[in-house]
Formats: sequence, C-alpha cells, structure tokens
Amino acid sequence: MRLLAPAKINLFLFVTGKRPDGYHLLRSLMCPIGLYDEITLTVGKKEITCHCNHPDVPSGPGNLAHRAAAAFLERIFGTGTEDGVAISIDKQIPVGAGLGGGSSNAATVLLGLNRHFGSPLSREQLLSMGASLGADVPFFIFSNPAIAGGIGDILEPAPPIRPFRVVLIYPEVAVSTAEVYKKLNFGLTNHEKENKKILFDGDVFDPAVHLHNDLEAVAATLCPEIKSAREALASVGADGVLTSGSGSSVFGVFFDAGRAETAAGTLSQRFKNWRVFSVEALV
Repeated sequence: MRLLAPAKINLFLFVTGKRPDGYHLLRSLMCPIGLYDEITLTVGKKEITCHCNHPDVPSGPGNLAHRAAAAFLERIFGTGTEDGVAISIDKQIPVGAGLGGGSSNAATVLLGLNRHFGSPLSREQLLSMGASLGADVPFFIFSNPAIAGGIGDILEPAPPIRPFRVVLIYPEVAVSTAEVYKKLNFGLTNHEKENKKILFDGDVFDPAVHLHNDLEAVAATLCPEIKSAREALASVGADGVLTSGSGSSVFGVFFDAGRAETAAGTLSQRFKNWRVFSVEALV
C-alpha cells in the first residue's frame, strides 16, 4: 500500500492551562495541508521494520510509525504475534517544523493497516489508540480541520474556513517543542487573554483576521529565522502570517492562488537556504 500522510498547520493556538503532570492544555484550530510524506506498507512480514530516508528520523522502534504498527497488530493478533509489516517513509514534511509529520505518519499507518485487515477497529478505537501514541495523532485520524482541546487529543469539527492557499517556509532549522514549552511564560500568556473569547465572530473562520499562536514569541527567541520568515512572507503580500505549532515553520495565507505561486517563486529565488512550499489548505 502506498499512502499519503499530510502535514498540518495551526490557525490558532491558545495555551489554556497546565496539568499536574506537566502537559500543557491547548485550544487550537488545526488544518491539514497538501504537503505529504509517502508511506509504503508491505504486510505479511514476520516482524515490524521501519525505514525513513531522512537522516534525522529514526528507522526502527524509535519511530512513531513503528510504534503505531506494533500497537495495532498487538491489538488485533495479541501479544507475541508474528504478523509484521515493513514500513517505508519517503520524507517530504520537514522535521522539527511544527507540522506534525511524525504524528501524521503514525496515524496513516493505523488507518492503512485497519483498512487492509477489513476495518476491525472503529474510528473511536483508532482515535483512542492514536491518543496513546501522541497528542497530535488523533487529529490525523480525524482527517479534517478540527478544534483540538485538552493536550491536543480532544477533537471537535471545525467551523467552515474561508478557502486559502499556503506558502510555507521551513528555514532549515529545527525547534524543540519541549524547549518551547519549557520557556513559555504561562502566567503572562494566560493573563493576557483571561477575558478574551477563544474563537471568532460569525460562522466562518477567516485566516486573514483570526490567526494567533501563544507559542510564537517563545519559538522566535529560540529560532531567530522565524522573524525573518515572517517578514519575508509579509513582503510578498501574504494576507496573514503565522508560525505553525512550536515552529520553526512559518506560513503565509493567500486567498489568490496565482499570487501564492508568484510569492513562493520569489521567496525560493531570494532565500536559497530555505525550503519553500506552495500548497493547498485542505479545508
């Protein structure tokens, strides 16, 4: 099976609390975009193997996709099963970019294996299994724009979103999500919006108006390239600009596809050391 695992962006991200175990509570509008890793699954093996063509991604049990396959096969066939699968990941989604690539890979493996074996698990069971693997995995099983709560694992359907195209910059610098949260001044963040209603006016989310990310300022202190990427996107006429998740990727919203393509071309020529993508928001 050859499967596509999409990236995501966060159109808003509010940090709303912190649990006793240290995990931060969020409310975030997550949207898949048309930037994909390609996953190849070969079932009928005697063990689980996982290989990725990116040098910074583990190619064994340390890979979240490997753990997803192990969890699924153990659930279906029991502990000690000799049923296995070979997983090959052609990595196109940048690593350490706030785009959810690893979580998307894991979700795609769960969905692919479930389909191959005749859908023995319900969507709710897959969502629960995904949550045990990582906070963003359920979103990619959900497979549509969603408002995420809790640590990112409680999902509800998103409101209609004004269609747009994304010009995405990855400045070739990874940012540690754990480091961003470690440096987050939660008290200040919470105080600034304690009386602020999360969401938006009307029935449609407008990415030109309502973009917000509580993690952006901290991420930019760890990765100065974020500020440069924001300025670059603004300079080519983006209708809105935001860092995705904990960074380091920055995206520009464009409501005109032609302008998006022109902007991406301009940025690619101007900044040879950045990776620039022009992709569709899957709304």
